[in-house]
Amino acid sequence: MSADTDTAPAAAAAPARKASSGSPWVLMYHSVTEFTDPAEDPYGITVTPDTLEAQLRWMRSRGLRGVSVGELLRARADGRAAGLVGLTFDDGYTDYLDHALPLLQRQGWTSTLFVLPGRLGVDNVWDPLGPRKPLLSAEGIRAVAEAGQEIGSHGLLHQHLTAVPDDVLQQELCGSRELLRELTGTLPEGFCYPYGSIDRRVVEATRAAGYRYACAIAPGALAGPYALPRTHISQADGAARLRIKRLRHRVAGLRRAVRG
Repeated sequence: MSADTDTAPAAAAAPARKASSGSPWVLMYHSVTEFTDPAEDPYGITVTPDTLEAQLRWMRSRGLRGVSVGELLRARADGRAAGLVGLTFDDGYTDYLDHALPLLQRQGWTSTLFVLPGRLGVDNVWDPLGPRKPLLSAEGIRAVAEAGQEIGSHGLLHQHLTAVPDDVLQQELCGSRELLRELTGTLPEGFCYPYGSIDRRVVEATRAAGYRYACAIAPGALAGPYALPRTHISQADGAARLRIKRLRHRVAGLRRAVRG
């Protein structure tokens, strides 16, 4: 965002703040709902509300604050990202609105919800093992946006983008972005690759589509603003495992910095 013309001279006189180096710590959640049988969560994508609340408390106890990825990247650009953690929720399940959002609001935190505007109000048909989880409707997505959370695109239909032809890739990237603009009144800044599947063609197409950033999982040599690595968070992640995952993120970031 450009500076206001009335304050631009003062801003120019202030010393420039160095942007943070390395990859930000971005956590990857999916579904937040009650379950008791591991068979109800064959992909390890569900945490209970109590577990999410405990994980958020752990972050706060370490002096961390959860924010949307857009907010995190803006803070890093200004050199004020110390203690910030990106919180992302993939797929746009209705349980985000029911369970995750109230916990985030209680903390005063934000997050990024990556949704599929081509699958409004249906379910996660792409998961053959189930269980079926309902996805947010257009009204639900608008409610999340109106609550101050960031809405990002997860594509239209949750496809492996590395396997689709160029015309389908454009629909997944540009078509989903335009549909979300129609839904929320704002073009989304962020994209999330379904399954974390990326290659150089997909990353460059995402940049060309006008997104400001994109989230992957383990992007390897493609890591950067259009392939942000994320840490998967599960029901099993208590304090000890969260400490280990935070350390692994730091070590991986140092390795990427050395290679760079």
